[in-house]
Amino acid sequence: MPRPIAATVDVAAFRHNYLVAKRYAGEAPAFAVIKSNAYGHGLLRCAEAIADCADGYAMLDFAEAAALREAGIRQPIVLLEGGFEAGDAAEASRLGLTLAVHEPGQIRMLELDKVERPVDVFLKLNTGMNRLGFRPDQAAAQFARLRACPNVGRITLMTHFARADDDVGIREALGRFDSAAVPADMPHCVANSAALIRFPEAVRSGGVRPGIILYGCSPMPASHSAESLGLKPVMHLQSRIIDVQQVPAGETVGYGGRFTAIRSTRVGIVACGYADGYPRHAESGTPILVDGRRTGTLGRVSMDMLACDLTDLPEAGIGSEVVLWGRGMPADEVAGAAGTISYEMLCALAARVPVSVLGA
Repeated sequence: MPRPIAATVDVAAFRHNYLVAKRYAGEAPAFAVIKSNAYGHGLLRCAEAIADCADGYAMLDFAEAAALREAGIRQPIVLLEGGFEAGDAAEASRLGLTLAVHEPGQIRMLELDKVERPVDVFLKLNTGMNRLGFRPDQAAAQFARLRACPNVGRITLMTHFARADDDVGIREALGRFDSAAVPADMPHCVANSAALIRFPEAVRSGGVRPGIILYGCSPMPASHSAESLGLKPVMHLQSRIIDVQQVPAGETVGYGGRFTAIRSTRVGIVACGYADGYPRHAESGTPILVDGRRTGTLGRVSMDMLACDLTDLPEAGIGSEVVLWGRGMPADEVAGAAGTISYEMLCALAARVPVSVLGA
């Protein structure tokens, strides 16, 4: 018999969330960010769920982009880190991809590669993230160089916010972005999930790039829950109780004795651990559902198991269903209690966890 842990991916929920993002975007194209295997949800299943309504997609990997093209996806695809070596511009041209350009070598690549047709580019500005991109006072020179290159097609100006969850951070970054001396009619693409929801000025004609909201999570769960935004969870991770221990007061649970029982405690052992993608650093009390009722984890998460408190759930026992995150247990809440973010948890789902698809 298979181990009882399993995940489901609800592609109808993914589609619903993309349409929510499009409503926020208005007339601006919405590029669905499906990098990292669609945040662990499955690249092709998510791309195909919105193939009839998507304005475009955004990702990092040439092989993933090629897989979309082979599957019949014809919408624009933006590679957010651009090309990496000679020949990448030619490959982008062949596949009809848009390349981000964030450093001079990538412009040189476009100038030297032999391409079938001009390559559209996103010229990336560094407005405070200090990770990728040209500074705004360099934008005019880089734009001129791209515009002079016959291998370059449409040019869009882009940035990525370091502080999209507060108004001051967005305004400061947009001020730097708008100071760039480029043509006034040049299209812009700046809004990620948080800016799309909170800051209409960041929704520009060149498009928006929703990411985490597509997967039913909030980019700022402390102030805007996923439910309040009208989002639906896409990934549902569940398992079962496989053993029960009665632990006397004063004894510990798990590796390192991180939890000490202050009363006689009924401990359920769940078939889920960090090798399945559950965060190892989750502290005792991280919420889960057992047979639809809330309780918390106990002690340190093991490779293949974690412990939970069943003391006040006398009806629960071996075989009881456990929801780690998903329907009824928001991934954002679990992530917050575990000291991480939902992005990391979703991307960490291990290959050994069987995945089924709903809403296909």
